[in-house]
Amino acid sequence: MAQIDTVLYTGKTHTTGGRDGEARSSDNHLNVKLSPPGSTGLGTNPEQLFAAGWSACFIGAMGLAARERKVALPKDTAVDAEVDLGTSEGAYFLQARLTVSLPGLDREVAQALIEAAHRTCPYSKATRGNINVELALV
Repeated sequence: MAQIDTVLYTGKTHTTGGRDGEARSSDNHLNVKLSPPGSTGLGTNPEQLFAAGWSACFIGAMGLAARERKVALPKDTAVDAEVDLGTSEGAYFLQARLTVSLPGLDREVAQALIEAAHRTCPYSKATRGNINVELALV
C-alpha cells in the first residue's frame, strides 16, 4: 500500500444522524442535509457527494495529463459520474461509471488523457480493484 510522504490537505467533516442527518466541514464551507438515496428527503446522499468529488478530482487529473502532453484541456470539459449503491448476497457494494466529454480534442488524445487521469486520480486509485468502474468518452 502506498504511503503519503507529504500531506497536502486534510478534509475534515462532522456528520450526525447517518443517512438522515447532516454533514458540516470544519471550515463551514460545506453544510449539507443528508437523505437516503431515492428518498423524498431534502438532502443529498453520500453517493452523490462521492460522485461529485470523484468527477472534480478526475477533471484535475486530466488537466495535469494535458499539461504534461502540452495539450489544452477544453474549457467545457465535463465528467458525468454515476455511483450505484447495490447489494449482492446480502452485502452492500458500490460501482461507478465516469462519462467524459472533451469536446474538440482528437479522440485518441482524449482517450489518452482519460487513461492517464484514471491512473493518477486519487479517487480512481482508491477504488481500483475494489469496485467496478467503467470509463467512457463521449
